[in-house]
Amino acid sequence: MRRVFSFITAVILLLCLPMPVSAQVPESRVLAEVSTGRILYEEGADIRRPVGSLAKLMTAYLTGCAIEAGELTPETVLTAGQEVEGMPGAVIWLLPGDAVSVHELLLGLITGNAGDAAAVLACGVSGSVEDFVMDMNAACFDLGMRSTRFADPQGFDRPESFSTARDMACLACAVLGCEALAPFLNIWRTFIREDSVELVNENTLTRTLEGCRGLKAAHSADSGYSVIAAAQRDGMCLTAVVLGSTEEERFGAAKTLLQQGFSGYRVVTPGFSAEFLRPLRIRGGTQSAVIPEPSGLAPLAVPAGVQPEAVLVLPEYAQAPVRQGQVLGRVYFYAGETLLSEAALVCPEEVPRLTLGVSLRQVLELLFS
Repeated sequence: MRRVFSFITAVILLLCLPMPVSAQVPESRVLAEVSTGRILYEEGADIRRPVGSLAKLMTAYLTGCAIEAGELTPETVLTAGQEVEGMPGAVIWLLPGDAVSVHELLLGLITGNAGDAAAVLACGVSGSVEDFVMDMNAACFDLGMRSTRFADPQGFDRPESFSTARDMACLACAVLGCEALAPFLNIWRTFIREDSVELVNENTLTRTLEGCRGLKAAHSADSGYSVIAAAQRDGMCLTAVVLGSTEEERFGAAKTLLQQGFSGYRVVTPGFSAEFLRPLRIRGGTQSAVIPEPSGLAPLAVPAGVQPEAVLVLPEYAQAPVRQGQVLGRVYFYAGETLLSEAALVCPEEVPRLTLGVSLRQVLELLFS
């Protein structure tokens, strides 16, 4: 069933997405807060463009999902097939029949940018490279990456493969939220395959950026020089996406975005005093009123010094019966005129309809209590 859905999604994307613009477009930059996905800064965020081997982040993400689903473990040994024969971008020099653990393949993929590792992981996760590509594009749909299409697990320069800075920030947030991938994202240099293969990360921020949580740098003829970097400080995690830059500027641009984010924003959990909530009348119920409570309050990234303002929207009354957890209204949080988030206001307990039998029982309880 999953494969059928992946195929349908891939067909929809193929038919509906226009082809990307030329690689000769202005640089794209995005800064996002990871826990909320909120975009804090954007420049050319929705320009469709080649992203090169940054596509390997989706390969890593699907592998991480397979690990968290119990379909693979880091210790699982995968055997390379014909998919590695003559593979461009081979880094860990796999030949058909070579057996390598998922752990080492992920190191090769993320730290070493290994195209051969990407091919073996693709087959290990989805059974074939072709099926894996369908799963990549289905995952784009699930994550809301509606301006992205991948053509292979490696991110070769192809006109049918493209994304945007906004979509890649969305993917970065998903990768950072995948606990199975955390040990692999921020490694500067390591050895695999019995120390016969050295891996050195193209992302130099893994060894120079305070609080760095890694991710990936890439370059190709079509995509130019790009980097997706993340860092965490004082309980806030930010990710910066820089696409189509130069070799000299990409890391400095990402570092500047992150520094501006940490100095200009903070993460708060919105809330309000219980006195702010008025009782909501219940018509025809065993109780005359309830005090709604907020549900699903999530942290917010807000400008430093700004306290979100809460605006409650409730009806005059609710008609019984009312279920526990039933949505009665909503609360909206604003910074000035900007809507930051919203949450449901729900009934804290069940309120049955007041029937004749319930009324008689209540009268008897009052008489004999």
